[in-house]
Amino acid sequence: MNVKDAKFDEKGLIPAIVQDADTKEVLTLAYMNKESLELSIEKGETWFFSRSRNELWHKGATSGNTQKIVEMKLDCDSDSLVVLVKPNGPACHTGTTSCFTESVYQTDDADLEKADVFFLTELEALIAERKKSMPEGSYTTYLFDKGVDKILKKVGEEAAEVIIAAKNRDHEELSWETADLMYHLFVLLQEQELPFETVLSVLKERHASKG
Repeated sequence: MNVKDAKFDEKGLIPAIVQDADTKEVLTLAYMNKESLELSIEKGETWFFSRSRNELWHKGATSGNTQKIVEMKLDCDSDSLVVLVKPNGPACHTGTTSCFTESVYQTDDADLEKADVFFLTELEALIAERKKSMPEGSYTTYLFDKGVDKILKKVGEEAAEVIIAAKNRDHEELSWETADLMYHLFVLLQEQELPFETVLSVLKERHASKG
């Protein structure tokens, strides 16, 4: 991305939507001026312009919660940015992963409530957060701490349990074992740094190719 392509407003600012590159969760909305945008590109970490303090600021300079930039994209009008990052800690000054935590509206649409893919993306985000923070006493932390061999062993064990449950024609057992298998697959995807979105795109391509 070239800085000269960005269109700044009358105050010399451009909004920057910061998004987790792995989970796709929106972390914060901040503003950049020409200098902070140049610094972000040069340093590979997010720099912003504080409208309240009227000064540049490097995200994580004091807290250590820096954001390594993976990709920056301009929208179709070149007047706003999406910044994909790998965060080194919470994005919000309150200590939460994202600044967007309080819901002000939630649809009552039954179809959307039943859209399981939304829950799966939430699960992916939760596992990604566990991988970053490694909270003590968490089973997910235990798996990441033991490494890929342990995770692969659990995937194999759970797959075998699914087969046994299916052979037994036990729907309750099959539901439990399938849930266990999916959870461990999501842990494996995080360990391999492979977004669930990539897996979904493969399924969509296969579906489209078969008409």
